[in-house]
This record gives sequence, structure tokens and C-alpha cells, in this order.
Amino acid sequence: MGYLDSVISSSKQVHAEELPVSGGGLSQNGKFSYGYASFPGKRSSMEDFYETRIDGVDGEIVGLFGVFDGHGGARAAEYVKQHLFSNLINHPKFISDTKSAIAEAYNRTDTEFLKLDNSQNRDAGSTASTAILVGDRLLVANVGDSRAVICRGGEAIAVSRDHKPDQSDERQRIEDAGGFVMWAGTWRVGGVLAVSRAFGDKLLKQYVVADPEIQEEKVDGSLEFLILASDGLWDAVSNEDAVAMIKSEQDPEAAAKKLMQEAYQRGSADNITCVVVRFLANGGDSSESQSASI
Repeated sequence: MGYLDSVISSSKQVHAEELPVSGGGLSQNGKFSYGYASFPGKRSSMEDFYETRIDGVDGEIVGLFGVFDGHGGARAAEYVKQHLFSNLINHPKFISDTKSAIAEAYNRTDTEFLKLDNSQNRDAGSTASTAILVGDRLLVANVGDSRAVICRGGEAIAVSRDHKPDQSDERQRIEDAGGFVMWAGTWRVGGVLAVSRAFGDKLLKQYVVADPEIQEEKVDGSLEFLILASDGLWDAVSNEDAVAMIKSEQDPEAAAKKLMQEAYQRGSADNITCVVVRFLANGGDSSESQSASI
């Protein structure tokens, strides 16, 4: 673990397939800071991607954060990283009807990826766990089993649901569409895919949709921070442990690295990617947030 520690502390932007990467920033309006960390872990290839982006839309500063965990190769996850947020902020209803814009941007991105008539893309798919900050609104959208967890009033609260084929409503939806769910080491759509919603997955598209579940939270004094992460974290670290572990860490990049290291130490066998967003505008308890006066 000493090697991993030294690599993480000494490298910022390094090729993701070789070494951990990390970074972070602060919004121009001083209302939130963010950090990320990503590492192939025990896998020989890297299929996780992330995006941290601050943009201006109709005079409003907007934060866009995402974790995209690919399967069947990295193609779908990389495509979603490159196109999803551009499709979203260019949507005519992005400000006026943000939830509809998010849902339509997810489906447009999926449709456009599937139109890339490339035989190499047939089995490629990706999760997406995204967080959009617009004013005092936090909108979390999710497809697949990457997860979003907030700390509000000191408590860990999941603000997304992992889409698994054995969930009763997901199984029903798949069966209604003519598909089936079976056990093959874990519950899988068609005996193949362990998530029930995803981008891509051309051969299973009839059953594996890219319709996001969207949850909205108010950014106020009780909202401390948000964690977005691939299942490389959540398979090894519980929501509560993750929140407790970084509650006192004011630097979100250091927090993301801490989570990544902990998942690796606990034996995560997957790629590990974490994004942490810390809310600064209203501060909350000054003992927990150094930015209460901002």
C-alpha cells in the first residue's frame, strides 16, 4: 500500500491505465468545490470514466459531475463522458424543465451511441451516475449500479438506486418486454448483464434501457457533500462508512483519494472512481465546514 500512497500523492494527471489520477477545483461563485480520484485497481484495463465540468448556461453557473462505468470495453463509457453533458446543457429546456432535459439527454446520448454502426460496440455498455448543480438545486440522475450518496445533517443518504435485474419492478419491466432474468453467478438480464439499465448494450437494448431515475435535493445549510462513485467503491465500502470516512476532510480531492485507497485496501477487485462535491454556500455547522462564512 505504500506504493499506492506514494503514487497517489505524487501524480495528478497521469495515464489512467497505468496510475491513479486525481484533481479538483472550485466553482467561480465559491458555492462548491470538487475533487476526483480514479484508479484501475486490480483490473488490467480501465473502463471507468469521470467528468467534472463547470459551465455557464443562461447566466447561471452550472456544475456537472459524472461517473461512468463501462462494460464490454471502454467505448460506451468514453462516449457518454464525451457527449452526455454537452447534450444536456444544449437542451432548450435545461433551465426551465431540468428533469425533462436530463431524461431526454440520457436517451439522446444512448440513441446516438447505438447508431454508431460498429460491430465492436455490440456488447459495450456503461452506467452513469450524474449530479447537476443549478442554483440551489441538486439533481441526481442514475442508470446502472454506480451510486450517489449525500451527507445531510451528518447522515449518509443514498440519492440513487442501483439498477439490478432481480429488483421486482426491474424484473417485471424486463419480462414485460419479452426478456428474462436468470442466475449466472449473480442475477443477470438474459443470463448476461448484471445491471438492468445502461447506455449501449445493443443486443439487449429492448430490455436494458437508459431511462434515468432522477432525484432532486435542495442545496441548503444541512447539505454537506456528495459522493459519486463506481461500484468499485460501493462493493467494498458502505454508504455510511464512506460518509464517516471523509466527513472531516475539507479538501474534496483528498477525500476522493481517501475513499479510493480504502476500497483498494478492502480488496475491491474492480476499477475504482470517486467524485466528491462539497457544498460551501451556506456552510452549515462551522465545526464541520470551514466555509460557513462564504
